[in-house]
Amino acid sequence: MTRKHCLLSSLFVFLPAILTASDWPQWRGPDRTGVSRETGLAREWPEDGPPLVWEVTELGNGYGAVSIIGDRLYIQGTRGEESVVFALDVEDGREIWSRSLGPRLVQEQGDGPRSTPTFEGGVLYILNGMGELAALDAVDGSVRWQRNIHDDFKSARNRYGVSESPLIDGDHVIVMPGGSGTTVAALDKATGETVWTSTELSDAPGYGSLIVADVEGLRTIIGFTRAAGVGLRAHDGSLLWRYERPSNEVANVATPIYQSGLAFYSSSYGVGGGAMRLHVDGNTVEAEEAYFSSRLQNHHGGVLLIDGHLYSFFGRTLTCANFETGEVVWKARSVGKGSLTSADGLLFLVGENHRVGLAEASPDGYKEGGRFAIEDHGRPSWAHPVVNDGRLYIRNQHQLSVYDVSESGVGGEQ
Repeated sequence: MTRKHCLLSSLFVFLPAILTASDWPQWRGPDRTGVSRETGLAREWPEDGPPLVWEVTELGNGYGAVSIIGDRLYIQGTRGEESVVFALDVEDGREIWSRSLGPRLVQEQGDGPRSTPTFEGGVLYILNGMGELAALDAVDGSVRWQRNIHDDFKSARNRYGVSESPLIDGDHVIVMPGGSGTTVAALDKATGETVWTSTELSDAPGYGSLIVADVEGLRTIIGFTRAAGVGLRAHDGSLLWRYERPSNEVANVATPIYQSGLAFYSSSYGVGGGAMRLHVDGNTVEAEEAYFSSRLQNHHGGVLLIDGHLYSFFGRTLTCANFETGEVVWKARSVGKGSLTSADGLLFLVGENHRVGLAEASPDGYKEGGRFAIEDHGRPSWAHPVVNDGRLYIRNQHQLSVYDVSESGVGGEQ
């Protein structure tokens, strides 16, 4: 792969059996919140942005983000007509291995896979845009099992391709194939065999990823189908609640947010966002709408929950809102509509029009710490950023750029 700058790297790679604080093993991080626990990051950037560490430009097509474990980085892309998983060296972007999962998705909004690899116990769980779900050995990319969720669960393919990232809960890998009685399915993560399906649901799939939460001690899968926000009992897939109001029935993309009895869902296309107040009563969950607002419309850039406040590009504007009430606290143009992640009390923002920004994650108002431009490759920058071990990872079509955003790294360049 082509690199503008590279560092010396070891020939050996350490893949931890137990995840460390510096690992980013799946979509939106260890707990799928998009909020990192690391510290020591620069609060201001130079005028031309933080220093570039390395860059690769041969990932092909796709919108998926990175997963990082030890000395390796995993990401999906394409090579020719194939949908491919890449394992790269974290230090310099050198390709360690690649594995084809079959034909790539061809779609008017951009070809290639949309989702992020999920790492657990030395295995990568991959779902590409065509519905190929595979378990790969993280060391060498060998296939442990593979199946197509559309073919096996007889579900229709959605217009923009599969975009969710597989969820691991205990011994299960959980996905949303859609279909009659099979909207959500749990598979044995060791064999790929079906464990349960959500027999009470027949919704078409949404585009967002599932999360798992303990709702007053009840293990629960929370997701957003094409028709509704839902909660399912984790051990058998039985339906606990259904919330249709936030659904646009076109493209529900944003990963749900859950904390302290509130489940928040948001979509765009003129709809909005709302939260359900949940309470476990015996074997059931009492669910009541806490609030709903048309001002809380997120398309696909994601929503973060930090210290009781939601941060998101609601509409085309970066917005801070009170999680308990839905009340908007402030709005700012920032870098324009885009995606975001957070670390060290900061918001790392990637506008779809190729601008990257840094801002404080504070309800006191918008305070920007810098911005810079990235290349325009002919399509919007839709992949979500990742901050890990003092570095900012930005996937921009075929290109992955890695910047040093640590306090020492940025300070050393000024």
